[in-house]
Amino acid sequence: MSGPQADPPSPPPEDDWGSRAHVQTLLLMGVTALGLYLCYGMAAPFLPSLGWALALAVIGMPLQQRLEAAWHRPNLAAALSILLIALIVVVPAALLGRSLVQQAATSAQVVQEKMASGEWRDALKSQPTLGPLLARIDQQLDLGEAVKSSTAWLTEKAASLVKGSVYQLAALLLTFYLLFFLLRDRRLALHALRQMSPLPDAEMTRLLRRVRDTIYVTVYGTLAVSAVQGVLGGLMFWWLGLSAPVLWGMVMAVLGIVPVLGTFIVWLPAAAFLALEGDWGRAAVLALWGLFVVSTCDNLLRPMLVGKVLRLHTVLAFISVVGGLFVFGAAGLILGPVTLTVTLVLLETWARRGAAGEAVVKALADGPAPSPSPAESRAPPA
Repeated sequence: MSGPQADPPSPPPEDDWGSRAHVQTLLLMGVTALGLYLCYGMAAPFLPSLGWALALAVIGMPLQQRLEAAWHRPNLAAALSILLIALIVVVPAALLGRSLVQQAATSAQVVQEKMASGEWRDALKSQPTLGPLLARIDQQLDLGEAVKSSTAWLTEKAASLVKGSVYQLAALLLTFYLLFFLLRDRRLALHALRQMSPLPDAEMTRLLRRVRDTIYVTVYGTLAVSAVQGVLGGLMFWWLGLSAPVLWGMVMAVLGIVPVLGTFIVWLPAAAFLALEGDWGRAAVLALWGLFVVSTCDNLLRPMLVGKVLRLHTVLAFISVVGGLFVFGAAGLILGPVTLTVTLVLLETWARRGAAGEAVVKALADGPAPSPSPAESRAPPA
């Protein structure tokens, strides 16, 4: 007789991490993570164009919907929408960029000539109150060399801007190429995004709405208001006969974009310089215009343009804009706030789920409510 036969080895339980199902899951997760990493590497050079295309798509969506409803031809509607957006955005930007480069080079040359002639030192010596203080600052910091370095940097940046015009043109064409498909295929894109998202439909709708509101606030409440501030400041520079009004208007517009900073960084020193030269009339006009018109138009226009749309806290807005500029370049003005908004919505989603889970655990721990006794159930209500 043969001895007792050994039982065949039992398959590993399904919850064992060494099981075939779990190994396949881990392998699938690893391959998916690798694919996402490679896709991000391929898409990273196009993120600036994609960010601007996304912003323009949100802003141009009402126009696209009206053209589609009128003609029922999505391709033609998207092409006409892009043409109108290009006429509104590209043509003024090209003219402004040309004037900006010319005035930057001219201003750098004028500043260098004044620094070499020593006119600014004579202006300081004529001021009995500020003269000694500014002279001491000049001795400590060497203002002449600092201004000379700044003007050389400005000239170099202006030249590099001209050299990079071919790259900027390619990026612009790519932006409008992406914009065409975002406008035409927006329903397919949103449907695919919802299908791939792990969030429920209600939470995904809330996320998309917050992203749309963030882009709306960034474009209308930040970029548009800052552009108006730059135009108002540049017009006053031009009316007072100050040099490079387009350049300083652009600088004020850029400073108005960044929270905490403001246009006063430009018009206040300019007014002080006019006062140092003894031109108190123009100094007073510039200071009053900057204080009561340029600086206050933000409080007047922003509520009109964005209404009660949710806005980020000042600290979070500053981090999203400045950090977005460092990470994404110029497109960080859009991608920075959008990235922060998506992250905040996901954190809020986790917090709500955690609160709901705690409520369920507490209800289970308390146990079911005690059932009434037969006598209590037959008793009439009080």
